[in-house]
Amino acid sequence: MSFKFFEKLSQDFSELLNDKKECNVVIEVDKEENMKSFTSHSVVLRCRSTYFTKELENIVTNESQVKTILKPNISAQIFEIILKYIYGGIVSIENIETKIIYELMIVANELEFKELSEKLESYLIESKASWLRTHFSRVYHSIFDNNKCNEFKGLKQFYNDIITKHPNLIFESEDFTSLQEAALISILENDNLQLEEIKIWDYVIKWGIAQNSTLPRNLEEWSEENFKTLKTTLQQCLPLIRYFHISEKDVWEKLKPYRNILGMQLWDDLYQQRLFPNQSVKSLVLPARIISNPELPQRANELISTIISEEHVAEISTWIDRKSTIYSLTNVPYKFQLILRGSKDGFQPKTFWNMCNGHAGTVVIAKLYIFIEKWDIQNSILSRVANKSCALEYRNSVEQNTYGPHFGALEFLLRSYVSDFTEDRQCICIYSCDDSDCYAKSIRTTNEKFSILDYEIFKIVKK
Repeated sequence: MSFKFFEKLSQDFSELLNDKKECNVVIEVDKEENMKSFTSHSVVLRCRSTYFTKELENIVTNESQVKTILKPNISAQIFEIILKYIYGGIVSIENIETKIIYELMIVANELEFKELSEKLESYLIESKASWLRTHFSRVYHSIFDNNKCNEFKGLKQFYNDIITKHPNLIFESEDFTSLQEAALISILENDNLQLEEIKIWDYVIKWGIAQNSTLPRNLEEWSEENFKTLKTTLQQCLPLIRYFHISEKDVWEKLKPYRNILGMQLWDDLYQQRLFPNQSVKSLVLPARIISNPELPQRANELISTIISEEHVAEISTWIDRKSTIYSLTNVPYKFQLILRGSKDGFQPKTFWNMCNGHAGTVVIAKLYIFIEKWDIQNSILSRVANKSCALEYRNSVEQNTYGPHFGALEFLLRSYVSDFTEDRQCICIYSCDDSDCYAKSIRTTNEKFSILDYEIFKIVKK
């Protein structure tokens, strides 16, 4: 039998952190803030981290027998947390913004504190999923850094699950071509990637060309050496394309111009398969990707909406079909499949773009501060867009940090300068303008700014 006094041990070592006696290591961090120095004990650092063991071995002591470690890219705030963890084994993340927790995870991984890094990773996935979706591009690119190929497996799976269902989030992003090769390979390996194979091919070619700025823009001007360059760049990606599940037309139009990078055997086998489909080929034939039903599954144990009722669904369906009589509850021809709910997924503008971009046939329902408690179906008013060019507006990646849904010429617009529709006093939800150029609405108001309580976005699917 043994008695364990870990709490007292942690307390004593935490106090040692503040004891400057016999400190023989100085760690300088935070170059942006004019560098801040922390003192520590080499024996503690070596005991706690293999990173510091290797680092200290390569540093020569000065005249005072002190070694200095430079970590200019780590903030003082984060390194202070790290030091408390090193000495006391305790990390408190109360009242710390999610961005700092994420950066702490990255630093913990860099300094080879695997236990801490994995704990923070699990916390982010389980408790901060909305933030992770909102900062999709930044985090996704970071975790696939070449130095982290075998790290952050949970986050990689988290994001690849999203990309599998919504591939446009990554393939149509402005920074797609800056994606690390490891990340692209991870996506291509997915059997459930919900994208036509020929489109995957197009994106892979686009990525490969972008990695070589010297390649001529006009394919007709390419030399044999140019094709060799592209083939070398894509040597890890090309074997992951499901060539034998691309239509004959697309093989001829899309693959043929790049047949030099495919190799003679594969090209001959593709040609043979078209002539003799039942005859075996020498090339590896990967199975077709599993394209699931495009309908979005209803979230388990969740009502269709916390804002509208089945009666409202019937009325909105009537608007869609331009019927003069509202559908009965048993005769509604559409299913409303929930894509996003603000109170569950977050009210950040970027969350809207990450979760909803690429979905056609959607409806946005917003619960606003001035709304009356009951939606009077009989007296609701519908206005339609007269100018199709103003029906909806797509925002670039920078504006997506501020703007959410935007319909009509400022008839319905969610905007937030603090990246939260519920907290920004400047958050705008306008229902106004000339009746001839307004988006569908149920309550007529004047030019005003609103407080949004919740909002939901649904994909409309025929039953």
